[in-house]
Amino acid sequence: MRKSILIVFLFAGLISCKNNESDRSGEIVEVQEIQETYKSFGEKITSENSLTAAQMEMKFNELQPGDTLKAKFTTTVNSVCKMKGCWMTLELPNSEEDPMVKFKDYGFFMPKDIEGKEVIVEGLAFIEETSVEDQKHFAKDGGKSEEEISMITEPKKSPGFLAHGVLLKE
Repeated sequence: MRKSILIVFLFAGLISCKNNESDRSGEIVEVQEIQETYKSFGEKITSENSLTAAQMEMKFNELQPGDTLKAKFTTTVNSVCKMKGCWMTLELPNSEEDPMVKFKDYGFFMPKDIEGKEVIVEGLAFIEETSVEDQKHFAKDGGKSEEEISMITEPKKSPGFLAHGVLLKE
């Protein structure tokens, strides 16, 4: 008989020891953890300590041609190479020029249909001067018209980024 009572008390104790949290009124509150998922390209990176696009824009504004800065930031893809995904341009909120992202040693490529999607890039930020020939090549790969391509006549200085890892939000 004592064993039966002891078993009932142990069973009741186990049932009452669930991992539920309660608010101040004593009601059970379900704790839900939101976890974002990303597809990884290139070297393995994490989403931790990523700057916002606005913060990164300020960093780019401080750079001079020839400077480099290790950085990681979150933003939206504006365009991507339509031939094989070998470059992409990213959104900076108030910038006249979108940073052109290339991939370290052409070791990886991005999907060609990711315009408007969120990414986290990690690598080296810099200011580069892009020749007329390279600008025309990138415009052609980006699907620009012959008229738009013919309007490219001068080299330009623009923000650049050499990514060793990219996370694409799923």
